[in-house]
Amino acid sequence: MWTRTLAKPMRRLNFPKDAPPAARPRLAVTDAARTPDPAAMAARLPPGTVVLFRHYDAPDRRALGARLARVCRQRRLYLLVAGDARLAAALGADGLHLPEYLARRGPPPVARLWLRRRGGVLTVAAHSPAALAWAAALGADLALLSPVFPTRSHPGAATLGPVRFALWAGRAGVPVAALGGVTAATARRLPGAAALAGVPPVATRLP
Repeated sequence: MWTRTLAKPMRRLNFPKDAPPAARPRLAVTDAARTPDPAAMAARLPPGTVVLFRHYDAPDRRALGARLARVCRQRRLYLLVAGDARLAAALGADGLHLPEYLARRGPPPVARLWLRRRGGVLTVAAHSPAALAWAAALGADLALLSPVFPTRSHPGAATLGPVRFALWAGRAGVPVAALGGVTAATARRLPGAAALAGVPPVATRLP
């Protein structure tokens, strides 16, 4: 689990798919509209939570990330930076998250080099079986499959539902986290999820 004690950068993960919801790692995903201040969001998270810093288009992304990284260190949270290996390195992050389009092309050389040197975690966004296959081919530690249930972030978007999620996750060659409409109630319908992800405050209410 990601809530284990770590003295070094995060190790490769091995998630049991049959773990009860309360035993699964939590990922708190930042959102520019719903969590405009990622550091303030992180200050309310329990130790051991994984924070996925997106805010892709924020003009002050580096400054936001620096404040977030300080809070993560203080509160013993784990930090993943989305889409920018150089920023991840500058912030001393625990890992890198690739959007699906970057996973399809493969991480740039700077990302591969940083991951090897850091021994960091690689996570990948996925919305299809093909994307899960790309994640497995890259040797990703975790794929974030979405949207599983209706979500405020993408109103009206087609969702996977628990049956399709279980089918795709069961065939994936990589541990799969559930993202999108995951709540304390819906998490119980996802026995195949290796981890549970959401945008706070939803992420703070998971079982």
